[in-house]
Formats: sequence, structure tokens, C-alpha cells
Amino acid sequence: MSPAQAAALRQRNGVLAALTAFIIWGLAPLYFKAVGSVPSSEIVAHRVLWSAVFLAGLLALWPAAGGFRAIARLRGQPQLLRLLALTALLTGSNWLVFVWAISADRLVEASLGYFINPLVSVLLGRIFLGERLRPLQKLAVALAAAGVLWRVGQVGSLPWIALFLALTFGFYGLLRKRAPIDAVSGLFVETLITAPLALAYLGWLAAQGTLAFGHGAFTDWLLPAAGVLTAVPLMLFAVGAQRLPLSTVGFLQYIAPTLNFLLAVLVFREPFDAGQLLGFALIWAALALYSLDLLRAGRSMRRAPAAPG
Repeated sequence: MSPAQAAALRQRNGVLAALTAFIIWGLAPLYFKAVGSVPSSEIVAHRVLWSAVFLAGLLALWPAAGGFRAIARLRGQPQLLRLLALTALLTGSNWLVFVWAISADRLVEASLGYFINPLVSVLLGRIFLGERLRPLQKLAVALAAAGVLWRVGQVGSLPWIALFLALTFGFYGLLRKRAPIDAVSGLFVETLITAPLALAYLGWLAAQGTLAFGHGAFTDWLLPAAGVLTAVPLMLFAVGAQRLPLSTVGFLQYIAPTLNFLLAVLVFREPFDAGQLLGFALIWAALALYSLDLLRAGRSMRRAPAAPG
């Protein structure tokens, strides 16, 4: 296999990993509807705690994941530990603000963050990684920016919740791309850092007599599933972030809010007007252009001649 073909295969696997992650995130509202009787803060705590349990089992039972040896080696890498502590802080704060936005009935502004986030990823890739955009990609960025600005105008004020969500997850993708650790081990360390806080919060709820877990078989089965629902897409996202340009990851992220939109309109029957349609149309056109450019680039790499020798 030539270097060009190997690069194309690596990129294809990265696209598949990121694509699967964003599809899972896009369909996640179905899960949160099912556990709607549980307070959002408790769901977040269960996500952290059960993710740690799930990942520990994965590391123990799946040798390909690297086992616990990669974790043990972190003792001699304080800089990497600090980096993973920072990424854990970014994801934890992202989840907390999102949960607060739901409880404060500001979900529209929160959802806007997932449309701004890809543009943040493109910007971070350009600033910190020196990634350059081809002409068709630049046109896609312009269309996506127009769609996002249209939605910002609809909100009517500075969407600080959306900006916070977009920036925290954008920097998370940037840092995980540069972290020299595999997806499973890195995510396990992140969850271990935040697991004590989650466990303490659940213990406090139990002491107050307000813990939802343990008071219904249906809920008791669904809440541990939050660990799988959290860990699997984050692992896949980390794989995609390491193998793809950050700008490519950014545009693939539009899949999740698009699926959220389809669920909201077709399944949950939320209102949708012509003004919202224009913003979505611009964003979908941008995604189509960017996907076309990726397809053309992939074909060019596959046609590249093999290296001699």
C-alpha cells in the first residue's frame, strides 16, 4: 500500500468513526425523552459514573484497547495528565451548562451552540494547526456562517450559552486531537478525574432522599445505559479527531443537530417556521458542498500512483 493509499484509508476510517459518533449524538434525544422523569443533573452524574465503569470493563476485557498499561504509563507523564484534566473540565462544564439551559427553558439557544461549534472547529484548526481550506471548502464555510448568523438574529440577543457550548467542545476536539494517547485510555482517565465528583453528588442526593436511581426497574436499567451512550460516541469522536483535519470534523458535526432537528419536527412535533428553514437550508447546503469536496479529494488520493520500491 502506498503512503497516499494508507492516508486515504486512515481518513476513511476516521470519517466512519466520527460519522457514527455524530449519529449517536443526533439520536440521543430519544434516550433523554425516555428518562425525562429524572432530573438532568442526576443524569449527568450517572453519565460520568457509568462511563467510568463501562470503560474500566472495556480496558480489562478488550486487549486491543490497550489495557491498563497505557494508564499506568501516565504516572510518568504529568503534562499529559494535566491536558486530560483540562479536557475533562471542558466536557464537564459543557454538560453542566447544557443541563442548566434545559432547566432554564433556553434549549433553543443551547441548540444553536451545536451549529456554531463546527465553525469554531474550523477556526481553531486554522489558528492552531495551520489547516488550510480549498476554495470549495471556503464557500461552504461562508454558507454555514450565513446560516448560523441568521439563527443568531432569530435568537435576538448575544447567545452566550450557545457560544460557551461551542467553544468548550471546540477546544475539547482540538486538545484531544493533539493528546498522545489512544481514545479509550484517554476517555477513561477523563472520567476517572470527574467520577469522584459525580459519586459525591449522587451520594448527597441519596442522603437527601431525592435520588431517582433505585426507585423503578425501568429507570434503573436506563440510567446505567447513559455510560455507554456517553463513552462510545466520545471514543469514536476521539478517533475521528486524531485521524481527520479539524475542519473536516467540524463539518461532520452538523449531522448531530440535523438529526436533532428531524426528531424535533417529525417525532416530537415542535413548531418550525419559514425563518428557521432558511437557516437550516444554508447550513445543509454548506455540508453538501464540503462533503462533495471531501469526496473529490478522496478520489484524487486513491488515484495517486504508488511509491516506487
